[in-house]
Amino acid sequence: MKKKKIVPIFAGGGTRLPAHVGILKALEEYQIDFDNIVGVSGGSIISSLFASGLTLAEVKHIALNTDYNQFREFSLLKLIRNGGLSSGDVFERWIDRLLHGKTFKEMDYNLHVVATDVARGKPVIFNKERTPDVKVSLAVRFSMSIPLVFSFKKFGKHLMVDGSILSEDALHRDWAKDGTPVICFRLKGDYEYDEIKTTGLFPIVQYISLLIRTFMTTISREYINDAFWHNTVVINTGTSSAVDFTMTPEQKEALYFKGYHTVHKILPLKIQAL
Repeated sequence: MKKKKIVPIFAGGGTRLPAHVGILKALEEYQIDFDNIVGVSGGSIISSLFASGLTLAEVKHIALNTDYNQFREFSLLKLIRNGGLSSGDVFERWIDRLLHGKTFKEMDYNLHVVATDVARGKPVIFNKERTPDVKVSLAVRFSMSIPLVFSFKKFGKHLMVDGSILSEDALHRDWAKDGTPVICFRLKGDYEYDEIKTTGLFPIVQYISLLIRTFMTTISREYINDAFWHNTVVINTGTSSAVDFTMTPEQKEALYFKGYHTVHKILPLKIQAL
């Protein structure tokens, strides 16, 4: 495959972080050159770790060995007060520690993190040009804030939530400002869920779980516009859920290889089409 420079976009995924690491491994083996990297939702976690200067082996170790359940801290009181079952504070402290408190201007790559301002229905982009002194951990916390799972968070006049709820045209832009083509790596799931029983005195928890699950499934299956198909790579993650906080080591390893093998198979075709 002819060597090509691109801007990789790591979009969505929720807790399926290992799939994004597998994608990075395939890009490394194909010697794909990039100095800009875009992260959205769960993809912002992996892209920020890599852009901070961590080796791919270190990023893989984090993705495969972190207990995601520590980020849940679920509470109905938090949901009522702040719009999410979890504050997101535990996650933000975790990612900030791994990034050593770095700001966007301190990153090794030109990192772009995309979140959504639900008050205006528009994307909010964090990078060294727009927000050089903002901690990357804060932007990642905004971008991966799955509605109802993590609390809404204010940033200036913006009300921030998950970047995955944006339409595709918010991502397919000239990130490098020199015409470098983008390739968007998206995770798609085929879920077969066990039934959730909505019984008991307070079925609100079950109702919320159903709503979150359906919302994330809908995003995962979003139609890809023909205009963007030539530079989109879809990784089918099977029955792995974007909100599975209790993923086993075997499931994480399987996701890693899903990302790796899919990109190895599809990327040469996409590169030729650019």
